[in-house]
Amino acid sequence: MTTKRKHTPAVVASIQERLQGLPPIVSATTRLLILGSFPGVASLRAQQYYGHPHNQFWKILQAIWPSVPMDTGANSYEKRSKWLLDRGLGLWDVYASCERSGSLDSAIRNPQVNDFASLKAHCPQLKMIAHNGSESFKHAKLVRHSLGIEDFAVVKLPSTSPANASWSFERKLAAWRAVMVEAGLVSGA
Repeated sequence: MTTKRKHTPAVVASIQERLQGLPPIVSATTRLLILGSFPGVASLRAQQYYGHPHNQFWKILQAIWPSVPMDTGANSYEKRSKWLLDRGLGLWDVYASCERSGSLDSAIRNPQVNDFASLKAHCPQLKMIAHNGSESFKHAKLVRHSLGIEDFAVVKLPSTSPANASWSFERKLAAWRAVMVEAGLVSGA
């Protein structure tokens, strides 16, 4: 006779579905790659980078470039993605997949890093990587080494996540603007 094994709440909580990240938004003209850690629940649900309405990523870009398409209609994400690519910006995450309950980086378990070596062929003009937050930046050396480009800038930006309440919007904006200037995507004036 077989008995069904019951799991304690702790065991059930540790059995999590493996989440898959989003594909990169890059092109042959990408000069600056912005790397997050892994999409939050709202972003995965929408299948869009920075899809949570309180994430300040798109708001910061709109403050730097007022021409960012911010409409919420059909194809708005596709318009924003094209807009990014037209300016030499790319988006991706450090992790391809992970286990996580909720959206916090601190809850990420068993992550698998994305294949950055393959990215190099798709972005021959890549000159700089900006990590959107601390979790992403933990992998700066690995990303740089995987790309095989040791002599380009890698910077840590303040996270645009709503969980990063210790930085004001204005302070985040100044840091992000400085990186865009350093990357040559906006003028320093």
